[in-house]
Amino acid sequence: MTQPELAIRKRLESRALVVAMGGNLFMGAAGILASILSNSNAIMMDGLFSLIGFTSAVLGRRISQRIDAGPDKLRPFGYAADEAIFSTLRSLSLLGLVMFAITSALKSIYNYLNGLPPEPLSFAPMILYFSGIGLTCTLLWAFHHFTWRRIGRNSAILRLEAKAALFDGMITAAAGIGLAAIYYFREGPLALIAPIGDSVIVLLLCLLALGAYIREFKGGLGELAGLSASPATVATARRAVRATLIEDGGRIRDLSVTKLGRSHLVTVYYDPCRSVFAQEIDRLNLDLIRDVRTVLAGADVLLIVSEHPRRWPDELAPVQSA
Repeated sequence: MTQPELAIRKRLESRALVVAMGGNLFMGAAGILASILSNSNAIMMDGLFSLIGFTSAVLGRRISQRIDAGPDKLRPFGYAADEAIFSTLRSLSLLGLVMFAITSALKSIYNYLNGLPPEPLSFAPMILYFSGIGLTCTLLWAFHHFTWRRIGRNSAILRLEAKAALFDGMITAAAGIGLAAIYYFREGPLALIAPIGDSVIVLLLCLLALGAYIREFKGGLGELAGLSASPATVATARRAVRATLIEDGGRIRDLSVTKLGRSHLVTVYYDPCRSVFAQEIDRLNLDLIRDVRTVLAGADVLLIVSEHPRRWPDELAPVQSA
């Protein structure tokens, strides 16, 4: 990727995150105000999700500005890990909010069963809230998704923001449908749960969100732990380097691929089967980087000259001292 292209990508990503900041701040403030006016914990939870989205957009914008910086004295492996750290911590914070909301909902249900009914809901402010927030989430998702595609689909931050906007919209829609059902059927089929209908909706929405955020957290944690990339990605990288290594005349002993944020590191264990100069290895490494980047944008290649794969044979492995 050329410097002008990189500058354009950064500008588009930064603009999208500024839009995310504004949209989430608006939705968070609207959610808190509407929850106070309506006595709805479901709307309060929706607003808190948006405030976390605002904070993450602020941090994400700062990270995106330096994500492509190369290694330096402070960060000898570059700044790619920041994106994985961001995704992991954001998922963890959302999981914390979900667990808090589940606890609060269960407490309200418990109190109701013990004769302490919650404050009645006021449905008037909800219509304006759900209409405005639903439209805002849809616009945010469309804008983030369009920008993510335009910059090459390799920004984990923008992908996460697009998914968050879509999921927030789904939660808002589900909460609106649930509260509308309680309003219209509060004296009929839902009379039994109408007083705690808001807490029941919060509980159901949290259980719905739990699986998605656990997957995001495990994915980010796996990247930080250095887990291998997907088998399809490994196969793609292997195909990309095969022709150049065959032409060089040596033998590939092993290949691994790890993903960290938007970047991939392809480690090639290569036996040239001849005496080589450092200059030849450097040239081969650069050729492999160009090959891999045709299929994995922004990837890097670490070429290790060795007659062994990634793990030393047991008979050669150094013995650890007691």
